[in-house]
Amino acid sequence: MAFQDRGPPEDDDNFAPSPMPDLQRNRLPTLFEVLSRRTHPPVDLFSFYIYMRDQQRSVDYLDFWLDVAQHMSLCRHYVRELRRSVLVGTPDLEKEESRRSSRVLEAIGDIGAGPSMGTDKEREQNAQMSAYLRDQPAPSALFDSPQGSQERRARASTQLSSQGITDSNSPAHAVAREDIRASAEKILYTFLLPGSEREITLPGSITTDITTAIEQEGRDDPEVFDVAKDYVFQAMERDAFPGFLRARALGNLIPPTIIARLIVGLISMFGGFWTAFILIFLNASRGTRCWEILPFTIGVYCLASYQYSLDPIMALLGLTEYTPFSFVRIREPYVRKLLVKRSITVLAVTILVDAGISLLFILVPGKRL
Repeated sequence: MAFQDRGPPEDDDNFAPSPMPDLQRNRLPTLFEVLSRRTHPPVDLFSFYIYMRDQQRSVDYLDFWLDVAQHMSLCRHYVRELRRSVLVGTPDLEKEESRRSSRVLEAIGDIGAGPSMGTDKEREQNAQMSAYLRDQPAPSALFDSPQGSQERRARASTQLSSQGITDSNSPAHAVAREDIRASAEKILYTFLLPGSEREITLPGSITTDITTAIEQEGRDDPEVFDVAKDYVFQAMERDAFPGFLRARALGNLIPPTIIARLIVGLISMFGGFWTAFILIFLNASRGTRCWEILPFTIGVYCLASYQYSLDPIMALLGLTEYTPFSFVRIREPYVRKLLVKRSITVLAVTILVDAGISLLFILVPGKRL
């Protein structure tokens, strides 16, 4: 995975959708389910990425979490392939160190290729994997001199992207230990160090501990980022995710479209009132005044859409807006159910208000001035 601002993770092979999303979930999804790609539009990871980028303006936090998850995938892939090679057998297996490594790798068990989904078994395997990686430091991490820090930083900035590493079973995508080291350094130099390219705000103690662990202790195991990853996850869960659910699960419009509907609604209502008073003071027939229904309907509909952040007709058709003039089908069953109920309510309010205003100006007696 490239560590630059890579854009929404729509087609990222390293975070492929879960093969069995929970379609029977009779509730809104959790943040972990969204990040694990166990959800469908409009509450999927792609939607959350766009929300964090365009509305929260804090997509760096999400990128950090995804990059740490990718670092975990890289380590899992490396250890899985290493375990496979040990089980097949190596010429050095008679050495004590090789026998010890073999026992440790067998104890870890068969590690999957993708990011951890958070089960107890996987957490135990991840802890064992991190312990193994700490016991087997990367060659480039053995007490590098402080003068080599800038060189390591430049190397880490380009190594992963130039190699195009992915979490794949193909031999062409074999992961070396140096790749894991470069991945850890890249996360540190991109997100955590003061003045870094995409620095995120973390407690100073967390940043200091990670910097010391990577640059001085030579660690690159996934557990080195655990505290920061948990902090970022909790921050997103507390500050961003509730707003995301309100925007995407209870509405189907984005802020620019919502503002545009407010403007159109106010203009239409002004035009409707202006026309109504003109026809009243011209003593026009009630049949002629029925044309007032058109601007009032447009105005009330647009203002209701602005108030509820929801286009009811579009929602009943099963569509939601990702970006301006870009629509996708609602595939999350529970969200579809919620939006249909809210759409019916909004349509009912729209019809009642529109009918009340229209009848008032149609039936009021005219008086020519």
